[in-house]
Amino acid sequence: MRSSLLPRRPLRRVCDACKQQQRSQAPPPNFSQTAALSTIVPSRTASPRKPTQISLIPAPRGPPSCAHSRSIPQHRHVSTSTARAADAAEPESSPQPPSSREETAAPSPAPAKSHYDLFPQTLPQGPPPAGSFAIDLRALRREFLTLQATAHPDLAPPGPAKRSAEAVSARINEAYKTLSSPLLRAQYLLQLHGHDVANEETAKVEDPGLLMLVLETREAIEEAGSEEELEPLRVENEERIRASEERLGELFREGDVQGAREEVVRLRYWCNIRDTIRDWERGKPVVLQH
Repeated sequence: MRSSLLPRRPLRRVCDACKQQQRSQAPPPNFSQTAALSTIVPSRTASPRKPTQISLIPAPRGPPSCAHSRSIPQHRHVSTSTARAADAAEPESSPQPPSSREETAAPSPAPAKSHYDLFPQTLPQGPPPAGSFAIDLRALRREFLTLQATAHPDLAPPGPAKRSAEAVSARINEAYKTLSSPLLRAQYLLQLHGHDVANEETAKVEDPGLLMLVLETREAIEEAGSEEELEPLRVENEERIRASEERLGELFREGDVQGAREEVVRLRYWCNIRDTIRDWERGKPVVLQH
């Protein structure tokens, strides 16, 4: 331990008379007893020395025995290592409260709107199961025209505002096209549930009866000699489409996503037959897309 860390005791001056008195009162040393003790008590060097804890604050002492003695004040020096240890023992400062910038969480991005959110007047309840799968197409058309009149790109000035208006107008057109078609609407609802039926190669019905019916309809369209001969096929196919749309409404209302997925594939067949009958021409090959 460094000497600077040990407290220094105050020195006292003793007069010569007191020294002579202390010498006369001290008993003479007994060398025989000292020799006997040396044989019993082991040497200090043989025993390990335990670390001695020395307090930095000297213990108070009583008044000196000699009246002529006086204390000489001594200055105590503290090393820099002691000062650093004292600073380390001080309690840490309390953490500062977070600033207002840290307390304010970053605003979460607004969720992307669905096609239903663009037409709040016609579709106030949103998509199924809260809302209905069937849509009033006339009301949807009126609201679509109103939105296009207010968000038309020609009304915006050139620059970023015009490009933003063009993007909004394209979004409105896409939403109207999707919702106005029962097939596209059903595929869009399934896409919201994580099923991209429109682009799935495996989204086909493994129903032999359905496939046989589709092949027979295709042959009947090819063998027709006029549009009048296709009228019974058109009426029958429109009835299938109407029944499929009603079935989809029930499935979406019940939350049966798998059943709706299979019914959408059937509706796709019927819609392809409708397009084939509408675009029929004499001698033109019939191609039914699945």
